[in-house]
Amino acid sequence: MDIALTTWVLTIVGLCALIAVDFLIGGRKPHEVSLKEAGIWTAVWIVLAVLFGLGLFLLAGARPSGEFFAGFITEKSLSVDNLFVFVLIMAKFAVPPAYQQRVLMVGVLIALVLRAVFIAAGAAIVSTFSWVFLIFGGFLIWTAWKLIQEARADDKEEAYEENRLLKLVERRFPSTDQYHGTKLFIVRNGQRLMTPMLIVMLAIGSTDVLFALDSIPAIFGLTQEPYIVFTANAFALMGLRQLYFLIGGLLKRLVHLSYGLSVILGFIGVKLVLHALHEAGVHVPVISIPVSLGVICAVLIITTATSLRASSRRQAEERQDAQGADQGPDQTESARVSDRP
Repeated sequence: MDIALTTWVLTIVGLCALIAVDFLIGGRKPHEVSLKEAGIWTAVWIVLAVLFGLGLFLLAGARPSGEFFAGFITEKSLSVDNLFVFVLIMAKFAVPPAYQQRVLMVGVLIALVLRAVFIAAGAAIVSTFSWVFLIFGGFLIWTAWKLIQEARADDKEEAYEENRLLKLVERRFPSTDQYHGTKLFIVRNGQRLMTPMLIVMLAIGSTDVLFALDSIPAIFGLTQEPYIVFTANAFALMGLRQLYFLIGGLLKRLVHLSYGLSVILGFIGVKLVLHALHEAGVHVPVISIPVSLGVICAVLIITTATSLRASSRRQAEERQDAQGADQGPDQTESARVSDRP
C-alpha cells in the first residue's frame, strides 16, 4: 500500500476527533462507569473498527482489510491480558472508582503516542533489514513458551511492581499521597506536588508500552504496512478503557487466556520465521492472511469457551465445599447415613 501523507493526516485527525467525542460524552465528568455505559461504548469502538476495515476493503482490497482485522483482533486479545495488570495498578494506588475512567483514558493516550514511536521505529527496521523477522519470530516463540510456563506455574503476580521510569519520576519529583479530584498537581506551602492521579496515569501508560514489546512484533508478523499496524493498534487501544469496566469482573474467569495468547504468539512467531526464510530465497510454505485470521479467531473462541467452562466447574466445587463446611462434620456424617439404603 502506498499511503499518501494526506491520508495519514486525515486518519490521525479523525482518530483525535473520535477521542475528543469519547471524552466529551463519557469522560468529561468523573463518575463510576456502569455496565450499560461500558457495553455501549465497547460496541461503538468495535463497530468503528469494523467500518474502518470494510472501508479498507472497498478502497484497497481484500488483503489490506484482512491484515487489519487480523491485527486488530490480535492486538485486542493481547490488550485483554493488559487489563489484569491495570486492575493491580488501580488497587495499588487505591484509585477511587469515579476517577478510574479518567486515569485509563489519559494512560491509554500516553500508550498510543509511545506505541506510534515504536511502530515507526519497527517499520524503519523492517523495511531495511529483512533478517529482523527472524529475531521477531524467535522472540515471539520465546514469549509464547514463557507464557505457557507462567500459566502452568499458576503464580500470577498479586502485587504490582513499579517500573524503573515510574520509580525515577517518584524520586525526582515531590508528590502527595492524597487525591485532589482530577488534579495532576497541587501547590502546598509554596511547593508544587504531583498527585497520585498523575502517577497512576504514568503507570498505566508506561506499563502498556512494556506489553508492546510483544504485541508490536506480533502485528508486524501479520502485516508490514505501518498504516495498518498503527490503525489496528489505535482501535484496539481506544476501546480498552470501556473494556476494562465491561469485563473487569470476568477477567478472573478467563483462566486459559495465557494458553490462548501463547498459541497465537507462537503461531505468529513461526509465520515470521517462515517469512524471513522465504525472503532469503528458501522454499518454505508461507502462511496466508485468511489462514492467520482463522487460526487467531479459532484459538480465542476455544480459549474463551474452555475458560468459562473451567471457571463454572471450579465455582460449583467451591460452593459444594462451602456448604459442607457450613453443615459441619456431624451434619455431614448424618446426611451420609441417611442417604444409605
